[in-house]
Amino acid sequence: MRPFLLAILALVAFAAPAGAIEIKPIKSNTGITAWLVEDHTNPIVTLSFAFRGGAALDPTGKEGLANLVASSLDEGAGDLDSQAFQGKVEDLAAKINFRASLENFSGSFAALTETQDEAFDLLRLAINKPRFDDAAVNRMRLQIASGLRRESENPRGIASKALMEQLFPSHPYRRDVQGTLETVPTIKIADMRQFMVDRMARDNLVVAAVGDITPADLIRRLDEVFGQLPMKAKPWLLSRPTPAAADKIIVIERPMPQSVIRWGQGGILRKDPNFFAAYTMNHILGGGSFESRLMNEVREKRGLAYSTSSSLSTLDQAGLILGGADTRNDSAGKSLDVVRAEWSRMRDKGVTQDELNDAKTYITGSYALQFSSSSGIASVLLGIQLEDLGIDYISRRDKLISAVTLNDVNRIAKSLLTPDKLTVVVVGKPEGIAPKP
Repeated sequence: MRPFLLAILALVAFAAPAGAIEIKPIKSNTGITAWLVEDHTNPIVTLSFAFRGGAALDPTGKEGLANLVASSLDEGAGDLDSQAFQGKVEDLAAKINFRASLENFSGSFAALTETQDEAFDLLRLAINKPRFDDAAVNRMRLQIASGLRRESENPRGIASKALMEQLFPSHPYRRDVQGTLETVPTIKIADMRQFMVDRMARDNLVVAAVGDITPADLIRRLDEVFGQLPMKAKPWLLSRPTPAAADKIIVIERPMPQSVIRWGQGGILRKDPNFFAAYTMNHILGGGSFESRLMNEVREKRGLAYSTSSSLSTLDQAGLILGGADTRNDSAGKSLDVVRAEWSRMRDKGVTQDELNDAKTYITGSYALQFSSSSGIASVLLGIQLEDLGIDYISRRDKLISAVTLNDVNRIAKSLLTPDKLTVVVVGKPEGIAPKP
């Protein structure tokens, strides 16, 4: 009954709308800071947390280290082997998950109020006393290797990986977080334990808590779970790369009836004062689903592709504008031509006031959907902290978007979009597209 109850509560609408959410800054006795949104409507406690510094910091030759640690932390801890640990998590209807990304090592936790003592203790064990038993770690290696093999046959995965390698030829941002079939077997348990010492420390920890917990109780939980970690992480610095800018086309032939097209160029950093102008511009260009120019021109008007879109990717040290389309082989060349034309049209002629008004309405209105559950709110709060946007960001966001003018969007489109420098990767047997080194 408990697992079912937790699943239902996780989907229950949050009691307050985004604009009415009160965020309380918390600092524990061991110096751990967190943001808390206290809500006692439902008997559930949710935690999202992250340590800055992810897979981009994996040592050369040990790529996949952060991901292997994330996969293995809940595979036994303290006196509990993998089966016993997972069994207790399930019996308590708790959720404990870990994940590595290029720039962060994160975790999520959810528990019912009545079982939170035992659930928090399991989280404490996983973070402070993981077993890393040979059998469990080797099982994770096999699962990761299986995933890498599947990805090596997945055209979307092939295209995305090849694109990042082209955009960042000599920077860790080119890496697959999972590592490679060659590097994952070389990672030793000693490497995994060293990763925890180097990366999982209190000074690079960010925490967001939501739900049925008081500030005093959260302070106690923070100290119990994270208070034994090292005070400082190993110093690190990622260089700021400039994404490769070249009119380049990579064709990876595969015997498929359709082509997967992915493209990218340099973008904008999240902290750039022009970010919301760029964000609004991209929404109109390809981020607005069926309302976007790309979808309208490529799919709706011409029927060239099943789907197409663009997005802003904001890494800590680099910004990208990425896009993609899935199309029949015989439509690949025409699809790419239309994409380039739309890139050029927005750069040269900008957007209309009606397009801008519609985009602002959607961007502000859809934001509230992220606050419909405790886990959603915790995720948003974590992201705001990782991006250093400020504790008042939620209340300021609509004003920042409203302040974007037509001139702002058209100016950033003219300076940012470079249709003659798009890096393109195509997987399939595309007609009308030839490799261009």
